[in-house]
Amino acid sequence: FPRILGHEAGGMVESVGEGVTELKPGDHVLPCFTGECGDCRHCNSEESNLCDTLRFNTDRGVMLNDGKTRFTKNGQPIYHFLGTSTFSEYTVVHVGCVAKINPAAPLDKICVLSCGVSTGMGATLNVAKPKKGQSVAVFGLGAVGLAACEGARMAGAGRIIGVDLNPGRFSVAKNFGVTEFVNPKDHDKPVQEVIAEMTDGGVDRAVECTGSFHAMIQAFECVHDGWGVAVLVGVPSNDDAFKTHPLNFLNERTLKGTAFGNYKPRTDLPTQVEKYMNKELELDKFITHSVAFSEINKAFDYMQKGQSIRCIIRMDA
Repeated sequence: FPRILGHEAGGMVESVGEGVTELKPGDHVLPCFTGECGDCRHCNSEESNLCDTLRFNTDRGVMLNDGKTRFTKNGQPIYHFLGTSTFSEYTVVHVGCVAKINPAAPLDKICVLSCGVSTGMGATLNVAKPKKGQSVAVFGLGAVGLAACEGARMAGAGRIIGVDLNPGRFSVAKNFGVTEFVNPKDHDKPVQEVIAEMTDGGVDRAVECTGSFHAMIQAFECVHDGWGVAVLVGVPSNDDAFKTHPLNFLNERTLKGTAFGNYKPRTDLPTQVEKYMNKELELDKFITHSVAFSEINKAFDYMQKGQSIRCIIRMDA
């Protein structure tokens, strides 16, 4: 610290640095917290989006090429955040963390694809991969969790069980395909046992979107033996530990993790934008509020109180 936060946005290229040929001033882009250099083993693999050079790093606060920040105030450095620092009218981003998209797409809508919606939706569609008619449990019904529910709906899941401690989330979640709700506070037994009883032994797929290691364990232990798959999306604290009995693996449950829903940002985000433009992908329902940049603290209040899904910050106001 001090840092300029923010990592989900849409914008326009103002200028490009030396050697940048993929972009030009005026291009419409989505900056991304994880990048795609296009050259490393991960970028060249169909099985990974974890770029060796540009994968997300919460500790790095400077540009890669010279180890320096591009922000200052009164001669003192202000550091970058997740390579994007989008709570700013202007920012400087590595070219590999910028996806060029259709200029006709509304930036105040598709900006949600640059992190939350892609992460949750991709966790279900690209990693959990439920088959039509299968059951899916989603832990955490914030924006990422609701996007995971939306992915389950798009995949044709037969039952989508939303799990959250905030009962106010449940009515909203119906708009994203959720068919049943579980609040762990309403039960005197572990929620994984509740879900197993609801589903004759466990759900086919589970997606955890909370960052709580307790929820991670619950998500894994609530999937059916033999074929159940659980996917971890939330980011835990550094000291957290995942503990479960090895028999849960020996009984053929599968545990996976994902970053950014396994999407390669520069390759895949333009396609997702086109799906929105073709009305194949709903984004508007994720956006519940909009505030001026000068009132950004209102957006944090909405988030902390669980009143919003996504709040758009208008930089021109």
